[in-house]
Amino acid sequence: MTGNYADYALMWYDDPYEECYEWFWSSLNIDDTLPKEFLEHLQQMVDDIDSGRVKTVPFTREMFDEIDNLVGDLIEEKEDGDV
Repeated sequence: MTGNYADYALMWYDDPYEECYEWFWSSLNIDDTLPKEFLEHLQQMVDDIDSGRVKTVPFTREMFDEIDNLVGDLIEEKEDGDV
């Protein structure tokens, strides 16, 4: 930590509920918002695929197995099977 937490400390007169409530609603504006042009480009790509203008290649089980054979031992798995 940087130790730059003085502005975040609650004073004896602060109401913890109000602080939490206000930080929650103000933090909603902090989220990253994608540019409109990027979203329009994604929508155009979906429309091109839906209309058949762009052909897609299905990802088959055989393709997945081949990739797994090539790089499977490079990925460490935990005891429960998660990567």
